[in-house]
Amino acid sequence: MKSRLFALLYLMLFLDTIAQDQLTQTVRGTILDLDSRSPLIGATVMVTGSDPIIGSITDIDGKFRLEKVPTGRVALQLSSVGYESQTIPNIVVNSGKEVVLDLKMEESATEMEEIVIVANENKGEALNDMAMISARSVSAEETNRYAGGFNDPSRIMSNFAGITATQDGSNDIIVRGNAPKYVQWRLEGIQITNPNHFADQSAVGGAVSTLNNNLLATSDFYTGAFSPEYGDVLAGVYDVRLRAGNNEKFESMVGVGLIGTDITLEGPFKKGYGGSFLVNYRYSTASLISDLGLVDISGIPKFQDAAFKVVLPTKQLGTFSLFGLGGLSSFMFEDVKPDFWVTPGDRFMMADIREDFRKQAHLMNIGANHTFTLDRNSFINSTLAFSNEGIDDDVFESRIINIYDENGDFLRDSAVSRDVNFQSRLMKSAIRGAVTYSNKLDAKNKIQIGTKYTLFDYRYDQSHFTGDPGDRFTLIDFNENVATFRNFVSWKHRLNERISIVSGFHNMNVLFNGKHTLEPRAALNWKLNNGNSIHFGYGMHSNMESIHSYFAKIEQADGKISEPNKDLGLLKAHHYVVGCEKRVGRNLMAKVEAYYQDLYNLPVENSDTSLYATINEGLEFRYVDLINKGTGKNYGIELTLERFFSNNYYYLINGSLYESKYKSLDGIARNTQYNGNYLVNFLFGKEFVNLGRKQNQTLGLNAKLFFGGAQKIIPLLRDEQGNLAVDPENGEYWDYDRAYEDGLDNLHLAILSASYKWNKPGATHELFLNLDNITNTKGKITEFYDESEPGSIGHMTQFGFFPNLMYRVYF
Repeated sequence: MKSRLFALLYLMLFLDTIAQDQLTQTVRGTILDLDSRSPLIGATVMVTGSDPIIGSITDIDGKFRLEKVPTGRVALQLSSVGYESQTIPNIVVNSGKEVVLDLKMEESATEMEEIVIVANENKGEALNDMAMISARSVSAEETNRYAGGFNDPSRIMSNFAGITATQDGSNDIIVRGNAPKYVQWRLEGIQITNPNHFADQSAVGGAVSTLNNNLLATSDFYTGAFSPEYGDVLAGVYDVRLRAGNNEKFESMVGVGLIGTDITLEGPFKKGYGGSFLVNYRYSTASLISDLGLVDISGIPKFQDAAFKVVLPTKQLGTFSLFGLGGLSSFMFEDVKPDFWVTPGDRFMMADIREDFRKQAHLMNIGANHTFTLDRNSFINSTLAFSNEGIDDDVFESRIINIYDENGDFLRDSAVSRDVNFQSRLMKSAIRGAVTYSNKLDAKNKIQIGTKYTLFDYRYDQSHFTGDPGDRFTLIDFNENVATFRNFVSWKHRLNERISIVSGFHNMNVLFNGKHTLEPRAALNWKLNNGNSIHFGYGMHSNMESIHSYFAKIEQADGKISEPNKDLGLLKAHHYVVGCEKRVGRNLMAKVEAYYQDLYNLPVENSDTSLYATINEGLEFRYVDLINKGTGKNYGIELTLERFFSNNYYYLINGSLYESKYKSLDGIARNTQYNGNYLVNFLFGKEFVNLGRKQNQTLGLNAKLFFGGAQKIIPLLRDEQGNLAVDPENGEYWDYDRAYEDGLDNLHLAILSASYKWNKPGATHELFLNLDNITNTKGKITEFYDESEPGSIGHMTQFGFFPNLMYRVYF
């Protein structure tokens, strides 16, 4: 009897082991023509290296299905008669979630008899085939894998050449020395608000993104000489795409982390219908603990956000999709100084003043997309979207006195008054509409024609003290509608399999004050052979300044108040890019790219003794009389050596040498504050697969080292011996004669991250640990006057050591 029981138990354990060893999942999707978006019928899809072979052929709708694909990383080989074959690498297959892919193939530009099918494995290239230079795709898998991501797609961008961050803990993206406010965010092809919680009125700042990498599809980032469709932008474009939900089975994900706790749901609307939904909601974990009464946490930033995408295909009317992204955030910080958070003005440096800062913010972006196929070679894509952003800031100013005992010994300080110094109520709404017509004329030629209209509704009210409490001055106070109208035409011509040219024009019109531009764009990519290519590009670009600059209220010499900036023109720039790329085998890429950006028509203060230019504006801002007579230049060279993930490891090494300069009306060439001169990144990682008794576990280790030059500052006043020489009585703190000559500390940073994954039947578990700034390095970024600090100098420093732990389960 005992022997039979032991035999039964052994059989159960053996069957369980077999089941675990054979964990598989379905990989399916659709293959479309890259240019026409029509389905490819009869394309072959195979899992490379599978034995026995796992493969499929696309049906009349371009759909394919691969059953029982082993868990782990796989690559797909795509081939179709008359099309360039492709290899899609690093597809992560987990037991707890199906893999659903939207793939595209490009028709060969040569005659059929000339075709020699070669696997095209251009990893990292932008998905948008009209963007051939200064462009990079970023997959959701990369945002998960790279160290320092914090589940935050915006932080991932600083891993690439020419892109850095302020290192103060914010999500600012600095591209080639340009101010972060000139980066354009897009969602599903349409411009959106700054997607960060706790953001500022210049669309900068924010410590946590509302974007969640669990919802993302592969997205593109552009750093210069943009293709004709992109306008009203100078620095960079992050074109974020949401993936579609599973349209065959219901799936979910639950995640718990130190930063946020979230849930994702997705699935079909009904069996047999190709529509799907995808929705995510996240709540700040610290706020959740506090709200539940488990721990009393005061002064913590609170946030929550949600995102969704709904796909609704029809038989006759094309495909509709709905999407949305929104968030709420708030905090109340007491006795705040710039080493923690920047507040407007200099009154915080007065010895008897203490400032408290309250911020409440929200953002909402919703839209609808419609793609309608006209014929086998052309389609129309239409988008209608609404966005709303609100930021309420209150800086409370308390006057402090010291209390002493009868012997004159200090006992404590006490606040004798508390008034609202700086008060800001900003509300911005926008209705956006866009239509793009795309026609694949033949295998060598493709055209796109598009138009975009935006109607902004601004409601801004902002004031502050100019002297004693009660002496309040209104900085801005307006309720205005501002409209822009943009058009573009783009033509892609493939001379042959090796040479491609994209050219076109972008037209920008500001209906509010009648400003307009016609901006030529051109780019060429020449594949010299299978491993080497060179590229060139030029683009003229323009950008509206932040809206508060147009409606600034300025006090004139006679005491009258005017708004002199309503006729402010567009910032403009010529972008020039040249580069070369060499690919060695399938997984190694070396790239060099040089650029020059000639900036002109920059808004600067209308005074020949002022150094102020709006391109230096960040969290601090000024309201002055502006004129479009400033100039600037950004130039540099970027080098990248990337070993794409293969054989369970990868590395990415890149560096940039760059300059960022400007001139105001005083004619002096200065650094911009974002001129760090150099940056270097080292990223590397290794996966250890088939761990555990059942070989169903994977350990990932990743690391990042960053080195960057100091951003330039306006230093405190010092005498010839270098001693502090500020004059608080008269409000004189800053040495404007030495503005932006130099910075403080060159910065360095080390990040380690680890992930552990368990694949179980019907579920996948993942544990992430990220150790940001493991050496707790606190390089000095800026300085300010503070009597309580040694030498009366305080510093904003790098954000210190920060651990983030997260657990996710997919089922």
